[in-house]
Amino acid sequence: MNPTTNQHNLFVDGLSVHYRKHQVIDNLTLPALQPGRIVALVGPNAAGKSTLLRAIAGLTPSTGDLWLGQAHLLQMSRQQRAEHIGFMPQTLPQDVELSVLETLFGALRTSSRDYGNQQEQHLRAHQLLIRLGIEPLALRSLGQLSGGQRQMVSMAQAVIRNPQVLLLDEPTSALDLRHQASVMGMARSLADDGRIVVAVLHDLTLAARWADEVIVLKNGSLYSAGTPSETLTEQMLADVYQVQARVEACSQGHLHIAVDGPLQGAMA
Repeated sequence: MNPTTNQHNLFVDGLSVHYRKHQVIDNLTLPALQPGRIVALVGPNAAGKSTLLRAIAGLTPSTGDLWLGQAHLLQMSRQQRAEHIGFMPQTLPQDVELSVLETLFGALRTSSRDYGNQQEQHLRAHQLLIRLGIEPLALRSLGQLSGGQRQMVSMAQAVIRNPQVLLLDEPTSALDLRHQASVMGMARSLADDGRIVVAVLHDLTLAARWADEVIVLKNGSLYSAGTPSETLTEQMLADVYQVQARVEACSQGHLHIAVDGPLQGAMA
């Protein structure tokens, strides 16, 4: 691997993560992740998807090589890495009484970068909330928000520092169809700005609809990577998810996955 070939790509090379004596990710190397693209990270439970995101974000110790262009992320502190990488967790804490604006100001003020005076920080936060379509929520506390609203606020927290990489951990879990479309549509818009967007998704039809690339993990290792049509195959669904399924195109050409049932003899 030569990280100087593109100063904006994200390179994951030989990455391993252990929890106590259990190896969750085993010597994982991925194709270069490029700006302007949404990468869907898929696989069954315990495949290592969320662990991989947390390792990239610096929230979980890891070994190997992790480069953003020519910057070696594993040699940075968590605070330094947070200037390059925005992380959106699965859920926000339920008992936080801070307002939406206060959480955004907190993210800016704990940064090592200078985001200007208070007025400039206010403008930055309001412009982001307007873009995300949640500016009316600015003064509401997190505890007062619905699930869909909380996901959009969580995305705002991840984006407020304008990171080059945006990591979304199950951003559509427990959301209705409207909010799923809103969250993924905004992810598309943020990728179109030139960011690398990596999203853990359980809904493979959603991944097929929105992702430019799909990375399939199995038992902490790479099973396949490529376009949705290259990776979301009936053979992959049998090998990785242990289900019998059909992959069909809808009237607009998007892939749809229909699961008929578990494979006979597959372990529960």
